[in-house]
Amino acid sequence: MELKSLLVDSKTTWVEFPGLDGFEVELANLSRKELIALRKRCTTNKFNRKTRAFEESLDDDKFLVEFTNATVKGWKNLKLKYLEDLVLVELGSNDGNTLLPYTEENAQQLVENSNEFDNWLNEVVFDLDHFRSAEQAKTKGQTGPISRA
Repeated sequence: MELKSLLVDSKTTWVEFPGLDGFEVELANLSRKELIALRKRCTTNKFNRKTRAFEESLDDDKFLVEFTNATVKGWKNLKLKYLEDLVLVELGSNDGNTLLPYTEENAQQLVENSNEFDNWLNEVVFDLDHFRSAEQAKTKGQTGPISRA
């Protein structure tokens, strides 16, 4: 058996956002390989005349869009009143219990404008425990008997 045949590039799961009752986000875990490819797509080489060498430059805006699209796959039960805990908003006459639909644009705006959501996203996306099956989570950390052959 080869490790290569067991590897999974990406897996999605629903994770509840802490402190906002019922707000769940469908997230995709990124493999190291995918993250490197994503970063390469957002990096350009520019010639620096002073040093006479090429320098890499990461396009932060493009990276945010690419990273959000790769990791946030959907959400449910994001009430408008929850936005007040995440970003500076003016709800006006909108009912706070109205649900904000998931769109790629809404997800990008939330990641870009909410430090709390962005930090949580980065923490969860790279934590493998969130993406293990129930059986894997039960056996994580357990070891079997060691063969003394």
